[in-house]
Amino acid sequence: MRKTALTMQNLKKMDNADMLGILLDFPQQCLAAQEIGKNAEIKFTNMDFNKIVFAGLGGSAIGADLVRSYLYFDCAVPITVLREYVLPGYIDSSTLLFVASYSGNTEETLSAYAEAKRKGATIIALSSGGKLKEQAQADNITFIEIPRGLPPRCALGYQGIIPLVVLSRLGIIKEIDSELKETIRVLEELRNLRLRPQIGLKDNIAKSLAVKLVNKFAVIYSASVYFEICATRIRAQLAENSKALSSSHVFPEMNHNEIVGWEQPRRLFKDFIVVMLRDKDMHPRVSRRMEITADILRREGVKVIELWSQGDGLLTRIFSLVYTGDFVSYYLAILYGIDPTPVDRVTYLKNQLAKD
Repeated sequence: MRKTALTMQNLKKMDNADMLGILLDFPQQCLAAQEIGKNAEIKFTNMDFNKIVFAGLGGSAIGADLVRSYLYFDCAVPITVLREYVLPGYIDSSTLLFVASYSGNTEETLSAYAEAKRKGATIIALSSGGKLKEQAQADNITFIEIPRGLPPRCALGYQGIIPLVVLSRLGIIKEIDSELKETIRVLEELRNLRLRPQIGLKDNIAKSLAVKLVNKFAVIYSASVYFEICATRIRAQLAENSKALSSSHVFPEMNHNEIVGWEQPRRLFKDFIVVMLRDKDMHPRVSRRMEITADILRREGVKVIELWSQGDGLLTRIFSLVYTGDFVSYYLAILYGIDPTPVDRVTYLKNQLAKD
């Protein structure tokens, strides 16, 4: 496949729905999400929760993954993310359940909403409208509306930050205003100094990685604690934006199975690239495992690239990897000569299901 150059002319030619504009505006989305979370009307008084559950799919669930990762040690209440039509048996009146669907029409999420209501869970519904909004308002259930007009995967600021602000308001987690302030500042600095298209290949971390990924199969590795969200997000963005297949796994689990698989088929290893997501404060034994694993893979002829988080606070460091990965997937789409926004196969699948 012939590679398309990352010129502003080609970006404008390929990017028909202005995905770039959405990416550039992401720090402002995070700020807007903070305000929505602060001003949302909470319609319940019950605070006796022994579990927090998120129900959603795709771009509407990745925000829940972010919440769970960020609060791994700081939330005394267990957090679960469910991507299904049905809910497990432990959902009950002691459950705080976030039901998230950007469109408000995701059939799996609507099914989960109906079941959660039957089970007596306390529900917070989050969408830009659709059937979920109609149902929540008819049921007088807490509903938080987010701006419409985005591809669902581009609403991560709303889907991730609003629940965090609400949980803080409910007293379930600590105050996060100061860390959100740093997050927004660092994202703006990343955008302006390392990611935006006017920055050349040498100094643009997203462009330089995207160029290396052309016609390669990316394998994304991260620590499981805190940063699994980043690996999952980058894999999903490479799929939806770049229309490129990749895989992801986490340390230390990867060292107990997948590491052995890096023996065959050896003839394909030249077409693989491993992207290691690194962080300054990850568990020292996990960091050492990543270093040893990278050495093993390089001896097999596999190219290994490290992508480091930016910032001081944990939320900032998580978002920095996510934001960089979003730009990588965008530039890779342009390099492939692809419009990053449409997800034709998802649309086709939904249309076929609607016929049943």
